[in-house]
Amino acid sequence: MKKKLFIITGEYSGDMHAANVVKQLKALGSELEIEAIGGINLESQGVKLFADHRKMSAMGISPKIIIDHYKLGKSLVNYLTNDYKPDLVLLIDYGAFNLSVAKYLHKAGIKIFYYIPPQVWASRKYRIRLIKKYVDKVLCIFPFERQLYAQYGIDTHYCGHPLVSQLPAPAPKRTFFREHNFDIEKKLVAVFPGSREFELKNLMEIFKDAVKELNLRHQDLQFCISQAPNISDEVFQKYLGTCDIPVIKGENQALLSVADVLILASGTVALEASLYKTPMIIAYKGPELFYWIYLLVRCIKRVSLPNIIADKYIVPELLQHNATSENIVSNIEKLLYNPDLRYEHIKDLGSVKELLSDKNSSIEVAKVIDTELFPV
Repeated sequence: MKKKLFIITGEYSGDMHAANVVKQLKALGSELEIEAIGGINLESQGVKLFADHRKMSAMGISPKIIIDHYKLGKSLVNYLTNDYKPDLVLLIDYGAFNLSVAKYLHKAGIKIFYYIPPQVWASRKYRIRLIKKYVDKVLCIFPFERQLYAQYGIDTHYCGHPLVSQLPAPAPKRTFFREHNFDIEKKLVAVFPGSREFELKNLMEIFKDAVKELNLRHQDLQFCISQAPNISDEVFQKYLGTCDIPVIKGENQALLSVADVLILASGTVALEASLYKTPMIIAYKGPELFYWIYLLVRCIKRVSLPNIIADKYIVPELLQHNATSENIVSNIEKLLYNPDLRYEHIKDLGSVKELLSDKNSSIEVAKVIDTELFPV
């Protein structure tokens, strides 16, 4: 009789990581029946979807979002406890929803593993008590998480960060420049305004103003702006407006690897950039209320992953009131035209990769699941 695995993801990145784990489980020859909440990546691995996670990936707090999550969670718990009855549930990221579901699954006696657990070291540390209570094993991706969870007596396996093994090799710079009509003799400043609409709303004008000023000051610069693949052309154009900055869509990693400097909204993109050792600054601004809530719940002062992993400020962080076009211009000029500072910045970015394991994260997760379900 086949063992049953159910995977819960809440957004595109989680779906991608889950699909890689499924692929590695197949490579191990695991006799598994797998269902999930996910998207196109899990579907491409032949996984039957209980629900598409598009509703879950909505941002913000509204009655509709809360109701959608509640209904999905209730129907999921009912299905898993009464019908599917999995041998193991693998939670991936998406802390609020997954920890709520874990509570009821744990009470039903279903074993729960958590891959890419909530970043309790950054904010809402109280969640670690919920993890200890409802999760059987944590599969963490940062080396410092292992010690944190061990302090609370939580069974933890360090798998390494998935980006280390999954990130594509740097793109050939000359080829990329030629394909996108860039001048190889000029420096490229690439802007990543975020992958969520509220980020575009709060950051796009600031980033555009910074580009305009840099363009006036420096004739040796050229610019482009990255459109996240999940952002529709209509939504992106709404915030880009009448602007002659070239837009590149769906080539994030290639662009990160060939740019001379980056202007980024905070997120995983900063870690990707650090693995390519591309100089960058972080600028982030949100609604004032959310910023004050963030200040109340945060556990550490640093925001960007390279700074958190290295435990020092490598990447300039321009947050909220400091996220101005003037501050962006000043920091970008330093990274482009101060050779000593640029050298140290790149050197420090290289140390971030060294601090992360060279483990293949999806292989590690697959091995742990296979050992749990099929003990020798």
